[in-house]
Amino acid sequence: MIRQRTDSGLAELVPDPDRLHAWTLLIDRIPQSHVDLEDPGYLEFEYMRRLGHLADLVAAPGEPIRVLHLGGGGLTLARYVAATRPGSWQVAVESDAALVEFVRQRLPLSQGGRRPRAGLRVRVGDARAILEQAKAGSYDLVIADLFAGATTAAHLTSAEFDAATARTLTERGIYAVNIGDGPPLAHAKSRVATATRLFAQACLIADAAVLKGRRFGNLVLAASRGELPLADLERRVVADPLPGRLIHGTELTRFAAGAKPITDASPQASPAPPASTFGIRPATRPTTR
Repeated sequence: MIRQRTDSGLAELVPDPDRLHAWTLLIDRIPQSHVDLEDPGYLEFEYMRRLGHLADLVAAPGEPIRVLHLGGGGLTLARYVAATRPGSWQVAVESDAALVEFVRQRLPLSQGGRRPRAGLRVRVGDARAILEQAKAGSYDLVIADLFAGATTAAHLTSAEFDAATARTLTERGIYAVNIGDGPPLAHAKSRVATATRLFAQACLIADAAVLKGRRFGNLVLAASRGELPLADLERRVVADPLPGRLIHGTELTRFAAGAKPITDASPQASPAPPASTFGIRPATRPTTR
């Protein structure tokens, strides 16, 4: 195990007992990323596989894309896109400068003498400030995986934040958000209500138990000004090692019924998970962050 104090807290790298070159990154014992240095196409966390499906389907297979990662962590998905879509241009935003340096040193983008992956720029700063500086229509995919510990700050959940994201996307670009929530899913419902007022189409992906409000977990919200690849996405979600559920259309409308959109005038951070959520041991496989 490797430890280092960062701006966000105590960063730890825990080796994966099942994969020789893989590590789990934790901040104050909360899992943030899983990285396999030899196999960047491998996505361990369930929610990350769902984000990976969106990266797979946003354009034709292998075609380079432009991606903005809001939330850097171990750069897991940036590595995945670089491996599966060579030539892609990516920007990753991380607020913790010390964590960025820790990841660069301990989880390098180059392995075994290979050249560093081109086309990835890491910027240190506030995700919303950098998002608002981006040019209109400059990204095919914007991924918001924004957690300080186990929660998302209020200024990163509002309609104004979503509107800034919509402006940066191409006409058929996809906005993908990792949401942490649990019973009664009030925050997730408000996030859906917020996004569906701005985007033409949206869907929500999660474990069935999480969607039914039985436990705390990750929900992936995807939205687009154009059409989402819903049929292909659902096939991938249900074929995962731990199958998820995808809801959209009328079912998504029912899910968010009565929820009010979040705005800067009525900010709402994501809820903190129960203390038992992250009671992990080094040899376990965390599925939430």
